[in-house]
Amino acid sequence: MNERFETKKSLGQHFLNSPLVPQWMCDAAELSAGELVVEVGPGTGALTREILARGARVVALEADRRAIAVLEDSFPEEVASGQLTLHCVDMRTFDLATLALPDGGYKVVANIPYYLSGFLLRTFLEHAAQPQMIVFLIQKEVAKRITSSLKRNEKESLLSLSVKCYGTPTYVRTVTRGHFTPPPKVDSAIVAVGDISRERLDGLDAQAFFHVLHLGFGKKRKQLLGNLAAEYPRPELTHIFSTLSLPLTVRAEDIDLATWRALVKKLVGIGSAV
Repeated sequence: MNERFETKKSLGQHFLNSPLVPQWMCDAAELSAGELVVEVGPGTGALTREILARGARVVALEADRRAIAVLEDSFPEEVASGQLTLHCVDMRTFDLATLALPDGGYKVVANIPYYLSGFLLRTFLEHAAQPQMIVFLIQKEVAKRITSSLKRNEKESLLSLSVKCYGTPTYVRTVTRGHFTPPPKVDSAIVAVGDISRERLDGLDAQAFFHVLHLGFGKKRKQLLGNLAAEYPRPELTHIFSTLSLPLTVRAEDIDLATWRALVKKLVGIGSAV
């Protein structure tokens, strides 16, 4: 990392300080020469360097103009040849459609700010041109929540189900805080999302699916039936739960994706009570 580069807390900047983690991330993404990679928040280029070394083309999206200048100085040949394209943008307001990315024809590999984890997952998974794979370096606890499984007696969450309805998340490995400058207060982890497809929604309208999902998780301490009853008739809900063999006391976190899909299909059929 450029020693004169002072990190900004407001941007959640924690730069990688060794080549090991970029290697692990590129391995997880199964990168090969000629592939197109979108990197969000490249910073001073530790991960960018490894992606380029593997022969991939990189579209880098960076909010900090100082980092853009460092990247231009570090990779002049790659910028000149078009192997590296730099965009100074804020992902919270940037229209991803302007990049004209090929549907299923690119990968996303990035060390992202913790506070943008959920937002960036949604941005790419719900985008009209979905990536083939996403590999993010994020907060360890968030990675564990995304990859939770009822089969391992772990609870689902709004985040885990939102990811699983589009792809298969995998916890790759833990990355300790010493791999960053400045070190964050918690450990991180590499998480990969593969097999990305809208077909996982099984024909459901995404807006309808997520509306019911948010409603179901609305009040964490309440049972699912009570949360859904705020919008749907309780007698209808009781009947639907029975047909799906769901206990009336079940909570949103105890239902897998397949059951959520079946539940939403039936709720779409009866319509809202409000």
